[in-house]
Amino acid sequence: MKYLDEYRDPVLAKRLLAEIHRITTHPWTLMEVCGGQTHTIVKQGIDEALPSGVRMIHGPGCPVCVTPLEQVDKALAIAARPDVIFTSYGDMLRVPGSTTDLLALKARGADIRIVYSPLDALRIALANPDRQVVFFAVGFETTAPANAMAVAEAARRGIDNFSVLVSHVLVPPAMTALLDSPGNRVQAFLAAGHVCAVMGWTEYEPIAAQYRVPIVVTGFEPLDLLEGILMAIRQLEEGRAEVENQYVRAVRREGVPLAQQQILAVFEIGERKWRGIGQIPRSGYRLRAEFARFDAERRFDVGDIRTSEHSACIAGAILTGDRTPIDCTAYGTLCTPRTPMGAPMVSSEGTCAAFFGAGRGLDARGGFSGAMPLVPIGAPRGEAPVREVSR
Repeated sequence: MKYLDEYRDPVLAKRLLAEIHRITTHPWTLMEVCGGQTHTIVKQGIDEALPSGVRMIHGPGCPVCVTPLEQVDKALAIAARPDVIFTSYGDMLRVPGSTTDLLALKARGADIRIVYSPLDALRIALANPDRQVVFFAVGFETTAPANAMAVAEAARRGIDNFSVLVSHVLVPPAMTALLDSPGNRVQAFLAAGHVCAVMGWTEYEPIAAQYRVPIVVTGFEPLDLLEGILMAIRQLEEGRAEVENQYVRAVRREGVPLAQQQILAVFEIGERKWRGIGQIPRSGYRLRAEFARFDAERRFDVGDIRTSEHSACIAGAILTGDRTPIDCTAYGTLCTPRTPMGAPMVSSEGTCAAFFGAGRGLDARGGFSGAMPLVPIGAPRGEAPVREVSR
């Protein structure tokens, strides 16, 4: 695919890496807040190719991973009902709840269906008027417009057997919470290009100004990330703290106003709990009062479900960048993609899954357990690397 090849050119990658090495004079700590970016960084070994002292922290950028455990338990309680058809994107089906997951529940006979759009769930509701159809509305701002549209369409057409279990989270409040934490080490952010494609970057400008942190809106391909890292380090070296846009082919400052209007017509901003992190004020969407009848938590009275994380899972510390998967004693042994203990090992955007897929740290735990590194080990840190970017 020519379009992808343009952003995976090994010659350009070497030039960007060489420039990063040339301009870096201090140790810096950067965080990407996007699971897709995390996977590219780890798979391509970008973090291993950076100058000595430049560290990439993998933040809470996976919406599946930050969906709290009790929200998964609420989904399980609803999906187990015989009068319910429960619909979800496929990446939520293996996220572990307290005792099981949606895929195992489906195997035991629950009517759980994978859909590719909330409008698919709406069509299922129209085709099954005698059943309650619930859609698991998970995601950052990126997926919120489609979910809001589905609820608005259900209201317009009077589809009363449709509801949504809302677990939307917002990126800027999470960044602020990380910067406010006593142990914060983040000096610059790579912002998720798909979120900013919808929302723009005006919300990030006050954060950059108040906390004096560079924020670079970045895409997902290797060259996107290398250029985003270069732009962030250049700001740090020059003492600047601005919002810059690397992802110019997809993102505008104002985002997509019509999509934002659709979101705010159906949702309002409120407090939201993040898995392994806790409550973050004004960090999620919830249905407005006029759409409360489409709230699955209310419809099925599961709002009081509370639970706690598995004691051996350090997902919270991994999601905030305080620890890496290799620091977890269960990683690669008790916790693997086949036997996950936490969401970061399940999701295609999870940090633990990224490390496992690249074979990071698995040789020290009794072999690769079937996983092999996807790219060769990079040049020693501190030396300008010469490497091919994996296609």
